[in-house]
Amino acid sequence: MISVSGKKWKEKKVDKNLTEKVQQDYKFSKILSQLIVTRNFDENEIHLIKNDLVLTNVFINNIDFIESSKLLEKTIKNNENICILGDYDVDGSAAASLLSKFFEYLNQPYFCYIPDRENDGYGASVNLFKKLILKKPKLVIMVDCGSTSTKAIEYLNENNIKSIVIDHHEINKPYPKANIIINPKKNNGYLEFDYLCATALTYFFLEILAIKLRSKINLKKYLIYVLLATVCDVMPLRKLNRNIAKNALKDFNLNDNLVFKKIYQLYEKKNKINVDDLGFLFGPILNSGGRLGKSNYAVKLLTSDNSATVDKLTNELINLNNKRKKIETIILDNIDYKKITDEDSDLIIHYDPSINEGLIGIIASRLKDLYNKPSIVITNSNHILKGSARSIHDYNIGRVVKKLLDMDIIINGGGHNMAAGFTLQEKNLRLFKNVILKDFSKHKHNIDYSFSYDAILSSMGFNKNLLYDINKIGPFGTGNVLPIFLFKELKVIKLRIIDKKHISCILKSKKGISINSICFNSLN
Repeated sequence: MISVSGKKWKEKKVDKNLTEKVQQDYKFSKILSQLIVTRNFDENEIHLIKNDLVLTNVFINNIDFIESSKLLEKTIKNNENICILGDYDVDGSAAASLLSKFFEYLNQPYFCYIPDRENDGYGASVNLFKKLILKKPKLVIMVDCGSTSTKAIEYLNENNIKSIVIDHHEINKPYPKANIIINPKKNNGYLEFDYLCATALTYFFLEILAIKLRSKINLKKYLIYVLLATVCDVMPLRKLNRNIAKNALKDFNLNDNLVFKKIYQLYEKKNKINVDDLGFLFGPILNSGGRLGKSNYAVKLLTSDNSATVDKLTNELINLNNKRKKIETIILDNIDYKKITDEDSDLIIHYDPSINEGLIGIIASRLKDLYNKPSIVITNSNHILKGSARSIHDYNIGRVVKKLLDMDIIINGGGHNMAAGFTLQEKNLRLFKNVILKDFSKHKHNIDYSFSYDAILSSMGFNKNLLYDINKIGPFGTGNVLPIFLFKELKVIKLRIIDKKHISCILKSKKGISINSICFNSLN
């Protein structure tokens, strides 16, 4: 079946025998059982539907976490200065905020630095550390970066500065010679948790450290930061992440967090906080500082307990986000979509030297969503090309960026399955394109471009019981998307255009049942 937008749709295949077994064993409805089977929920995930699961620390006996906590414990006992270096996105900012709140609780000497996109580039570098060591840290903790920072970490070693990396991006041997690297992709006994973001890894690491230090800090009040980073970094809301999500949403009290409370008040929201709020409201606001030259604003905001500071930073970030939206609209309006369509490339590489480098990730995401293809957007920044990539589920873009780094085609870069960033010299742009297109051609036969719906439903089945059943397998997000159903033979009886881009409709079935609907970004 081909939809109006040209997408190919098909119904998900479901094991009817397994569906019946789940239905009988757990006394679930047919549609809920079918959703559980098609999503391949394991026993713990099914158990989580009816029960609250305690969030246990699965890394309590892991050598990387134990050795890291020993090193940090020694640094704290010696009262030595610590540098926190985080990436400029929500994950990096949230992880840096967790560490900052922990050190503030202990009155530990530390400073936090979030690189400026334009002046510092992505992650750790020798030039950046030349600046940061002037503050005389004895330990540098890199969060959401560092897995490919071999030369930068060598520079720290030469200056007798210890280092810990807490990251989830692609990493290959030989690893950077940090004192300890916490990264599931090292395959050091916890590869099964490679779907965790850096903030989640930092949270579990601090839990272990708090036990060693006999600290009474209440880390659970910051679990919402873990979920925020998980959602904004497009990590799957499955398995341990789903448990994090359920616990974070269940235990979160808006009145206990000045930042979240302030944003809710400004947007006049009354609902209990949910995943969509984190992804579509809080995330873009916090990300806007890193996109438009105020990379440290998010950490300052997330770590502040001062209402005046929270008010000031919140308003500044909201203004930056509104500015970002306007710039984004202008950029999108100026893209030659006909040219992209006519080229019909399997992978989109869009180069425009005039694009603000803070927005290349968003533009890449928009192109990926529009064409359902991996998309890379590249701009020119001080005679160096900077790129951002967004991928589809069956193509690991972080792996390719690491490959390009190993081949010395790009200057630096990093990423994971769904997103990556890099810098390269303009003379290598053609080679970059050739290598990445060749790599994609090797893997494209494994990619399914079609879209799937879960089941065909009658309009009679569109009721509160259906909603109640659907919500049992939430919260929804990447890896656990909202169910999609096909309704046949509906007639549009009323429509209106919203904000010059969305279409709101009332649909009516042959049986006379009306359904309110909206189609986003679909005018024309």
